[in-house]
Amino acid sequence: MTYVRNCWYVAAWDSELARGQPMAMQVLSERIVLWRGDDGAIHALEDRCVHRMAPLSLGRCEGVNLRCMYHGLLFGPDGGVLEIPGQDKVPPQAKVRAYPVAVRHSWVWVWMGDPAQADEALIPPAVGYDDGRFILGHGHLDYAAQARLICDNLLDFSHLTYVHAASFQAGPTFAERLPEITPLERGVRFSRWSQNVPNIRDPNSAERFDNYMTYDFLLPGVLLMESASFMARTAAALEFGPPDFDTAIAGRNFTSQAVTPLTEGTARYFFNWGPHGDHGDEAMRDGMMQLAAMAFGEDKVMIEAQSRVIADSPGYAVMPTAHDRGVTLYNRIVERLAREEGGAGR
Repeated sequence: MTYVRNCWYVAAWDSELARGQPMAMQVLSERIVLWRGDDGAIHALEDRCVHRMAPLSLGRCEGVNLRCMYHGLLFGPDGGVLEIPGQDKVPPQAKVRAYPVAVRHSWVWVWMGDPAQADEALIPPAVGYDDGRFILGHGHLDYAAQARLICDNLLDFSHLTYVHAASFQAGPTFAERLPEITPLERGVRFSRWSQNVPNIRDPNSAERFDNYMTYDFLLPGVLLMESASFMARTAAALEFGPPDFDTAIAGRNFTSQAVTPLTEGTARYFFNWGPHGDHGDEAMRDGMMQLAAMAFGEDKVMIEAQSRVIADSPGYAVMPTAHDRGVTLYNRIVERLAREEGGAGR
């Protein structure tokens, strides 16, 4: 499976990393140990001691350094061995790979490619639970499936009509109508208006809304979506262009989601979701997270089953439909950038 390596991948929620507690993680089948030093900074190294390949994630934090608790080698944040018990000289090859790390939008990001190209400007502009504008719940879900299948799912929302009939109750609209799709430099933008929609919170109300949703799906698998309800006929008045979200009259919310390939056949799906502070509160957030848990569970059942069928179907090919335009555009970006990396993507 092809993935771009010169990207920032989400490795953890910032809140998951307590000081003095190393955490093991895999990204693109590479074992990584993350830890927060006494200075509060987060570091990432290859999770494999140079001596006998014991996992450094079972190690002990000492200041900003990490000691292997098998035979005591002490590693600095740059991956170099600083100390070998009982040995004065540290050989120059005594080092492991260090990964560039950034903490932004409540996520810990790890750069998996060439460290010299690690540009924090390439971190997708997610909204974290520390943002202040939105009241967000957060979590993650592990999949026994390739990350690419989860990305494909998020790039084609027509499945809402069928997979999420019990949760989001999208109705036939998402399957019958195509969204507006705009290619971006490192992803794809989707947007759609739904006109004259009933008030789902009060089915007996005669009030009608125009609902708008838009999301960017950006490398290496990050979805950033905002949606809200507006006065009826807003879509036509704007000639179906994007609205000013500050003029929303109800339901403004945001979700940031990230798909991280752990191994060739497993992935971790990070997500947050909740209302804007002017459109909801903690109780609404909790209700939305309960709905999300139901919906994401529906996705997981389908995608893991799909993965098993694919594994048992050598020689079969996907047959694209009209809804696959966004999938195709995004995957072409992935394939092009992986080629430009000189075959390093996998």
